This record gives sequence, C-alpha cells and structure tokens, in this order.
Amino acid sequence: MPPTTLTSREFNQDTSRATKAARRGPVFITDRGRLAHVLLSIEDYQRLTGDTTSVAEALAQRTTADFEFEPPRLRGGVFKPADLD
Repeated sequence: MPPTTLTSREFNQDTSRATKAARRGPVFITDRGRLAHVLLSIEDYQRLTGDTTSVAEALAQRTTADFEFEPPRLRGGVFKPADLD
C-alpha cells in the first residue's frame, strides 16, 4: 500500500481519516504542494526514536533536573533616574 498523502486542507477537514491512515503507516501532509509534516502512530514514533517512555510516564515523572543557572549581568543604562517633573 502506498503512503498516504493529504493536503493541509484535507488534514484539517478530516483528521479522523488521517489518524486512521497513520495506523497503517506514515501520513505525509503537504502545504502548497510541498511536503511539510508527517503524522505517525506513537508506536512508529517510538520505534524511530528508540524511546519506550509513554507520554503519560513522561508527564508523571516527579524528579527535577539539577542544574546551575547564572544569568548574564546587565551593564550600563538599565537603571535611569526617575523624571518627577
């Protein structure tokens, strides 16, 4: 079966068709005749990325990363005297 290709208009008008087609394989979405996006099932995405963490598992993680952050110092002209006249 050839890959499914939809225009962005077709995708917007019939997303259920696109999601059903994504179960069978990638769905290519065009914008003004040029390939712009690809819709994949989560299983295909995980296979491609090697990521086996589900979205729910990723959102449920309670650990926070420890990192240092030192914002750059602003120099000159930041503070100006108030004009009270």
